[in-house]
Amino acid sequence: MLDERRWHEWLELFTEDCEFWVPTWLDEGQLASNPGSQLSLIYYSSRAPLEDRILRIESGRSPASTPLRRTSHHLSNLLVEAASDSEILVRSASTCMIYDPHTTRIETLSGWTRHTLRLVDGAWRIARKKVVIINDVLPPVVDFYLI
Repeated sequence: MLDERRWHEWLELFTEDCEFWVPTWLDEGQLASNPGSQLSLIYYSSRAPLEDRILRIESGRSPASTPLRRTSHHLSNLLVEAASDSEILVRSASTCMIYDPHTTRIETLSGWTRHTLRLVDGAWRIARKKVVIINDVLPPVVDFYLI
């Protein structure tokens, strides 16, 4: 959905109280573990900031997103780490290829993602998304739709 810029359909996949987190690396082997006290690339504690980002992109009031980068997301090696009747924890390898019209270059963000899915009114929704990026060098803009 992100690759096709179907923002609102993508947003509906998330619970109202979702957490969207992209932690930083503290050193070569240790990730930030507390978004409240450590630096994060992105941290949203609810769906509202995602809604705001989409509004800014659609309105054209986001200079960093104009023109919008084109993306191709890939998830593989899906593994269910835990499951109950109302929640599932899934880990996957993730890659996003990003074409930047500013530079006409393609960049790649790679890493792994953990989704916590929660059953809400008979449908599975994303209650938590944590994306760990393994790149040492990042593109000038890192935004929700690039991850």
